[in-house]
Amino acid sequence: MTRTLITGGLVITAADEMHADVLIQDGRIAALAVAGSQQWSADRVIDASGKYVIPGGVDGHTHMEMPFGGTYASDTFETGTRAAAWGGTTTIVDFAVQTVGRSLREGLDTWHAKADGQCAIDYGFHMILSDVNDSSLKEMDLLVEEGISSFKLFTAYPGVFFSDDGQILRAMQKGAANGGLIMAHAENGLAIDVLVEQALARGETDPRYHGEVRKSLLEAEATHRVIKLAQVAGAPVYVVHVSAQEAVAELARARDEGLPVFGETCPQYLFLSTDNLAEPDFEGAKYVCSTPLRPREHQAALWRGLRTNDLQVVSTDHCPFCFVGQKDLGRGDFSKIPNGMPGVENRMDLLHQAVVDGHISRRRWIEIACATPARMFGLYPKKGTIAPGADADVVIYDPHAEQTISAETHHMNVDYSAYEGKRVTGQVDTVLSRGEPVIEGRRFVGRAGHGAYLARGLTQCES
Repeated sequence: MTRTLITGGLVITAADEMHADVLIQDGRIAALAVAGSQQWSADRVIDASGKYVIPGGVDGHTHMEMPFGGTYASDTFETGTRAAAWGGTTTIVDFAVQTVGRSLREGLDTWHAKADGQCAIDYGFHMILSDVNDSSLKEMDLLVEEGISSFKLFTAYPGVFFSDDGQILRAMQKGAANGGLIMAHAENGLAIDVLVEQALARGETDPRYHGEVRKSLLEAEATHRVIKLAQVAGAPVYVVHVSAQEAVAELARARDEGLPVFGETCPQYLFLSTDNLAEPDFEGAKYVCSTPLRPREHQAALWRGLRTNDLQVVSTDHCPFCFVGQKDLGRGDFSKIPNGMPGVENRMDLLHQAVVDGHISRRRWIEIACATPARMFGLYPKKGTIAPGADADVVIYDPHAEQTISAETHHMNVDYSAYEGKRVTGQVDTVLSRGEPVIEGRRFVGRAGHGAYLARGLTQCES
């Protein structure tokens, strides 16, 4: 029996802030008490005076070792989960991929082979449906029973991940029946492909044109469409990586009607813009992702959506490709640049900077980065909070430390930082995963294989 006591810190959850001592026993939160009010004995005492004690972050959208555009995301489950821990994230939910013509089970087995025994923190899987048919629809029932309770479909990427409206509707109907949550990448991929072809024919090949052809109206149209398909199916829908103010408006309208519609955005849309895509000498390729970065004026709508709860979650869509040897596959043709950006290590710090800047409150920080993703993906209250019975995924966070984000000091396996040179206030000091130190005094003390696979329950978010 191992007991750890955290004393002197300000405990912050989505619901409360209180100066409290936290007792951890056998990997779980055993008790909380007003600071100094209990004389608990412990094998290890962590002094958190002057610091925050927060739940470990839950990143519900990552792509480790993801195949895309003839290459693979540069972070493995080992390097990516280690980097996540450095940034105060203690749980990821990654995406297993069904290959067209193959079963869901085969795709899931492939991702287990990549991840099992490699992760430094706990992990689960969503399932990407690339081939909706009678067989894969039946498999959805089995996967939900086994803890794969969310399924992603795409209105984008024809010939790769694209599903038509009929396939999406059938998957949503199945989700309505078995409780599986349908996640949607909402862009009109068929229309975008026309605009890509036309742009390249005009000689518009630089990275900035990636953002210009993937128009915000085509994100809004697809968002509206998947909402209406979900309404027909009687199913909830979760729209991933929302980047455009017009798409936020579609979500807000649906939620005002009382529909179970949810939206996620990502740090890149809150802090970066098309100015980055337009950086000269092909540097803009570093910022190519889909949905794309938008003009800076879209950021206000995203922040407002996070405050009003029209957007509920901030995940990273972490899908890194090195600038040299991967992103440069698209020199001379922006459509060949691998889509994705690094960020799993930066999310908690950037969102704390948003607290410092007055965009969100401290409790909202924890809500959008820890508690709501845990609820959304069937992990709460085991994950996402500090309460008796919860897993002891705890971060000691120094709100006064200052740091400069840089590829020279980050731990992601990628040769650039999307936030190079950005100064932020706040930094992780210590990270516990199920009570075991992973980061201790700004040193990595964890190990590959500590992370446990999480069979997830159904979504706990209703509106």
